[in-house]
Parts: sequence; C-alpha cells; structure tokens
Amino acid sequence: MKKLLIFLALLSGLALADEGMWLYTDPPRELLNQRYGFEPGQQWLDHLQRSSVRFNNGGSGSFVSADGLVMTNHHVAADSIHKLSREGKNYIQEGFMANSGAEELKTPDLELNVLMSIEDVTDQVKAARQPGMSEAEAAKAQRAVMNTIEKESLEKTGLRSDVVTLFRGGQYHLYRYQRFTDVRLVFAPEIGTAFFGGDADNFEYPRYCLDVSFFRVYQDGKPYHPKDFLAWNEQGAKEGDL
Repeated sequence: MKKLLIFLALLSGLALADEGMWLYTDPPRELLNQRYGFEPGQQWLDHLQRSSVRFNNGGSGSFVSADGLVMTNHHVAADSIHKLSREGKNYIQEGFMANSGAEELKTPDLELNVLMSIEDVTDQVKAARQPGMSEAEAAKAQRAVMNTIEKESLEKTGLRSDVVTLFRGGQYHLYRYQRFTDVRLVFAPEIGTAFFGGDADNFEYPRYCLDVSFFRVYQDGKPYHPKDFLAWNEQGAKEGDL
C-alpha cells in the first residue's frame, strides 16, 4: 500500500512535468529507478492494474479487501448516495453505514470495471486510412474498424471491450474490462465531514476532510472475492519508506 501511494504520487509529479499520465504498458521504469531507486516489476504493475476499478460515472477506486470492498472518494460516490436517499433518509447530509452485509444498499445505475488486459491495435486501426480519403472519410473508416475490433473481442472473451485513442491518434489500445453491476454502498460520511473546508481546501495538503466512501462488489448474489486487492497496512509509512 505504501509503495502504491508513493508510485501514484510519483506518476502525478512526472505527469505534470511531462504533460501526461503514464500507461500501465509503458511506465517510466528507468526514470523512476534513476530518481528514486525504484523500478516496478511487471507482476507488481499487473497487481496494481487489477486492483483498480473504474466507475461508470467517470471516477476510480480500488479493491481493498478479499471480500470485494472498494474504496473511492466521497465525491465519486455522491451520485449513487443521492439516488439511494429517500424521504426521511438523506444519506448525503446524514451519511450512511451498514453494520452488516444485509444492510448494504444496492446502488442503481452503477457499474464498476476492472481492466484485465491491454492490446495494441494501432496497426489495425491505422490501416483503415487509405490514400485520397478526406479526414471525415478516414475517421469514419477507422471508427468502423474500432467497432469491429470491440465486437469481436466481446464475442470472444465476454469482457467489455473498448478501443481507446491515445496521443491524439498516435496509438490505439484495446482495453478489456470485467464488468460488475451489483455494487452496494457500505459506508459514506456526512457531507459536512466529507467536504470539510470546501473548494478552498480541495487541493491543499494536509487536508482535514474525510473524502472517502466504501462499496462492495457482489457476484451471483455473494460478495466478490478479487484475486488482487490493496491490503491495508496499519503501521503506515515510516521515514525513508518508498
């Protein structure tokens, strides 16, 4: 967990300098090693990738237990919390905590995705662009190829398949996701605690708010047991840790 947090922080810092986020398929191993003496191995990167989840509302989170518990930011969870609220139960204002699995609330319209694999399909997509095509024609031809790749991948693997455009069309990658649609709210603090300090404190460190919420992923009516998750470390980081 400590290495994860440091790694993400390093990526954020490097991204600011190099105008972009780094891909799981192309991390700056040499640069990280030179600057910080840390070179992430492929097994570690794969573990981190499969421990991460994408929310269909545009947010992200991580598996943090073997029983499908997912941690994310309160502002990512806010839409689901609002939809679960009802007359006499304003979970945005009051917060929510399930004391048992039976009390966990199934969230409507929420889907979580876990990135299982990445495949470079650049050559296939770029081959659709033929000499003499206008930009509109080339874009249409490439979109048709991307649709075909996604359809064939879904039929072959059963995984959600999205062709992602990178570097303004310099590369195209096929992302395959495992989909989860049974997601239940476990915990959310009241908004006064989650957003304490407001926008003024939003990008300040240290901060004194509890911008966190927990969900649990279910599969076939039972808590999902991910092979990869970020284990909690009660000891925390020490001086000199990376």
